[in-house]
Amino acid sequence: MPKAYEVIADDCDDRGRPRTPILRDNHRHQWEKDRARCPLTTRAATGATEHETGLQPRDLVFHARYREVAAPPELADAFGVPEGTTLLERTYRTRCSAENAPFSLVTSYLVRDMIAANPELLDETNEPWPGGTQHQLHTVGIEVGRVEERVTARPPRAEEARELDLPPGTSVLLLRKTSYDIADRVVDVSLATLPGDRTELLFTTPLERW
Repeated sequence: MPKAYEVIADDCDDRGRPRTPILRDNHRHQWEKDRARCPLTTRAATGATEHETGLQPRDLVFHARYREVAAPPELADAFGVPEGTTLLERTYRTRCSAENAPFSLVTSYLVRDMIAANPELLDETNEPWPGGTQHQLHTVGIEVGRVEERVTARPPRAEEARELDLPPGTSVLLLRKTSYDIADRVVDVSLATLPGDRTELLFTTPLERW
C-alpha cells in the first residue's frame, strides 16, 4: 500500500496570488464508487482532490492522522450504536505544495468494529489510500448505496481562520457527509470545513424521463 507523500512542485500559485479553486460536484460520489473496484494502478493515478482541483499528485502535500475515540451521543445516534462505542477518527489535510493552507479541514468517523477485519484500515501510514473511503469499505465487503450531504455556513472560529489562512470577513462552509450502505446502515460520517473564498459547490440532479 503506498505511503503518505509530501512532494514539492513548482506549478502551483505562489503565496499572494489567487489560491487554487475547489469545485465540489456531487457526481464525485459515483466517480469514487466506480473506481472502488478498479485495479490499483487506476486508483493510485488520481484521487478526489485532484479531481476537484485539476492538480496532479506531485502537486500535493498530504497528511493523515488516525486515533480511536469513544462515540459521543451525537455520533452514536448517527451510527445507531451505543454511546461510547469505539470509533476510528481520521483527520485529513491536503494542500497545494506552493501554498500554506489546506483546501479544507476534514474529519471522518468509522465504527472500528465495522472495519477491523482489515487491519490495514486502522493504520494511518497506509494513507493516502488509492480509491479513498469507498474502496476501503469495499475491502471489508461494504458497498456504499447513497451519500447524504448537508451544507451550512458561519463565520470561522479563530483557529479555523488561521489554519485555512482566510482573508478577513470570509465565511466557512460546513459540509456534513453521511454515507449509507446498500442496507441503509450509516458506515461513514465525515465533517469538512471549507474556505468560502475558493470553494464552489455544484449539485446536478438527473431527472428520470416521463
